[in-house]
Amino acid sequence: MDVFRPAEILLPTVEDMTAWSVVACDQFTSEPEYWQEVRKRVGDKPSTLNMILPEAELGVKDADAESDRIYTVMRQYLDSGVFAEFSDSFIFLERTLSDETVRHGIIGMFDLEEYDWAEGSSSPIRATEHTVEDRLPPRVRVREKALVEMPHIMVFIDDPENHVFSAVKKGKLLYDFELMQNGGYIRGWQISDNAAIKEAVSKLSEKNELINKYGSYKDPIIFAMGDGNHSIAAAKQYWEELKPKLSEAEKEKHPARFALAEVVNIHSPSITFEPIHKVLFDTEPENFFAEANRFFAKHVGKGRQITLVTRDKTETIELSDMTLGELIGSCESFCKGYIERYGGRIDYIHGDEECIGMAGKEHDAGILMPKMEKSELFTSVYKSGPFPKKSFSIGHGPDKRYYLECRRISSCHDTDNVIK
Repeated sequence: MDVFRPAEILLPTVEDMTAWSVVACDQFTSEPEYWQEVRKRVGDKPSTLNMILPEAELGVKDADAESDRIYTVMRQYLDSGVFAEFSDSFIFLERTLSDETVRHGIIGMFDLEEYDWAEGSSSPIRATEHTVEDRLPPRVRVREKALVEMPHIMVFIDDPENHVFSAVKKGKLLYDFELMQNGGYIRGWQISDNAAIKEAVSKLSEKNELINKYGSYKDPIIFAMGDGNHSIAAAKQYWEELKPKLSEAEKEKHPARFALAEVVNIHSPSITFEPIHKVLFDTEPENFFAEANRFFAKHVGKGRQITLVTRDKTETIELSDMTLGELIGSCESFCKGYIERYGGRIDYIHGDEECIGMAGKEHDAGILMPKMEKSELFTSVYKSGPFPKKSFSIGHGPDKRYYLECRRISSCHDTDNVIK
């Protein structure tokens, strides 16, 4: 099973690496001031900021014009020598997070032939949250024209003995710098023994290993999506649309068949799961508590807790007879029903204090969601499929993946600047 492979990785040859690397575009969606500060820090320097449109700016900037600008920047960066390409490479990275803990990852590429987000999927790479297919077409259109991809995809392995990361042999140091906006610090090394990594990953699919962890070896789950679920789904959909147009030989090696991502061991102490809270903006919060208590009345009992927040009041409800997935789905249904009656919009917020602050404004309300234990993830997805959308987040906003490494996804490859 050759699901996770070395890749042809593009790294920038720029003086200011801090300006180059920015956090994933789906972070700080309700905090445009965060992105204003990023733009000030970057200025006119080469940056991944110039190849994305932060979601906080959707509706503010013209999406079509921004897309055209992004494609132009990608071509300029490729043509002007901004990138050097490291062929057939895994990268071992060491990320010091905002709380000083260290998260290790391995950058490589996944074969999209081995991924399927559909309900009941038995592919070795599994979605952990429901994929909202309506969100895919715009992302697919971006990928159709994009020359490079920049992953904020993080994929978990369930490796309690840490065999995969124990197999890492560091080679050349590739980057070493501080990330902007309280993102911590990052170092990356080219891995010198790819075969050792591939062998260690292959052991995760061995029969006895699977039985010990999940009680079964049939239809094994080897990789579980952490962040970037819709990004890898869009890459998969684009590949399925492109594949019929290719010859058999082209299908084997076309760069769009693969997606660059970071692999992380879910057992790492640096991995913490944080709830994704729900905030209702521009609504009428006066009836929020009464409506919520009526909606959840039949589930009240000893169990998981949610906390309702408005400017004038906070109330906790304890709910029983519900799995975490069912509770998250019920809260989503309640919020959607509430805004249908009272107006407003929903956003999904990381961080307790951030949610409380936003929900405490005059026309807003929020729900603080319960935390999921990371030990629940693989077994739950294997046995009962993905969680509802926006069920959990890996750590806090500043600790998310920053765009840094890139990979060509066009079939046209230049041969200049290739480093063995």
